Amino acid sequence: THDRNHSKTPLKAYPSSLQQIRGDNLASCTTNDGFGKYCPTTCGVADYFLKYTPGVDNDLDELLTELETIANLTQGSEETIVHMKDSAAVSQKTQPDLLFKKSTSMLEDILRFEKTIVAQEQQIYDLQNLISSNERRMADLKQLSIQLHQKCSEPCKDTVEIQSTTGTDCQDIANKGATTSGLYYVKPLNAKEQFLVYCEIDSFGRGFTVIQRRQDGSVDFNKDWTQYKNGFGYLSPGDNTEFWLGNEKIHLLTATTTIPTVLRIELVDWEGNKKYADYNMFKLGSEADMFRLTYGYYFGGDAGDAFDGFDFGDDPSDKFYTSHNGMQFSTFDKDNDKYDGNCAQQDGSGWWMNRCHAAHLNGKYYLGGRYTEKDAGEFGYDNGIIWVTWHNRWYSLKETTMKIIPLSRITAGGQQAGAKQFAGLGV
Repeated sequence: THDRNHSKTPLKAYPSSLQQIRGDNLASCTTNDGFGKYCPTTCGVADYFLKYTPGVDNDLDELLTELETIANLTQGSEETIVHMKDSAAVSQKTQPDLLFKKSTSMLEDILRFEKTIVAQEQQIYDLQNLISSNERRMADLKQLSIQLHQKCSEPCKDTVEIQSTTGTDCQDIANKGATTSGLYYVKPLNAKEQFLVYCEIDSFGRGFTVIQRRQDGSVDFNKDWTQYKNGFGYLSPGDNTEFWLGNEKIHLLTATTTIPTVLRIELVDWEGNKKYADYNMFKLGSEADMFRLTYGYYFGGDAGDAFDGFDFGDDPSDKFYTSHNGMQFSTFDKDNDKYDGNCAQQDGSGWWMNRCHAAHLNGKYYLGGRYTEKDAGEFGYDNGIIWVTWHNRWYSLKETTMKIIPLSRITAGGQQAGAKQFAGLGV
């Protein structure tokens, strides 16, 4: 700015001699449009510079701005460097603690993972054993399935031998020529259909129809009314199973015949001794009469007449209230006895209960025979297989058989022939 004012002042002071001062006529002057059309004088140089001054000023302004920016960046960098140095110093102090904690945490994680891996390996081992066991079972089941398939592909065969002869009862079957004891179908006069029974046919041609069998305690005789009505247990050709034929069937066998029926009761104790008792004119009423037991009289035997009751010495009326003739049948779910309580429920059986019994052949099976009130359970009454005119009420018999036969055949070979044969004495 100072140079521009200095070059203009002489032009105003000497206007009359301007041409001479500019030296336009000098022989050495070479015109140049860059400095005007005149030789390079102060004014020409000034004009030249004035033309480029604005651009230079702008360039200078931009340079100043950039310098300021650089300065600011430099200051920021310095501050960042200081901050980094401070942070580094703090980090150097805290880093060991953080690394230790982090290392400890990692070690704990590793230990936990190792425990988990060990537990999972044990589970895998157990599962492998289970899989192996299941594979063996599957192989066994597959083999069993093959065997069953082979068996099922064969025609079904009844392995239980049932004799071909039929009749109204076992004596009728024996009268038709059957000589072998075993399973037969019978159809009493008023029966709607035939049913299976075990016939005991002896050498005298007598046919006993067996209605009850106890021998090993394999069948629970604590059954309800319907089961005693229809029968339960197992019939076998070899007479080696326990059963109750069924009250409805016993009724049909005894109520429709015109010939009196004898009930024979055979007993075996745990010492191997055998005794029997016979009752003539034995009948069982219909279900409408609760399968009432009736008989004409005690026909004989060496076991004694327990059906007639027994004087236990507990009460003068013992004999009357323990007799069985004329009693209706009772089960735990149908109480027809003469007792305020339920004899069948207390004794765990079905029987012709009075208040309650002197004979009880459907009672609980006690191994060895002798039992106590404590053995009898909750109620503590004599609930074994009892025939008190032979053994007392705390002695439970080993084997019992109840079977029926027409009176006309009971004396074949002599009245005592059957008893001697049962006792193993022969005739």
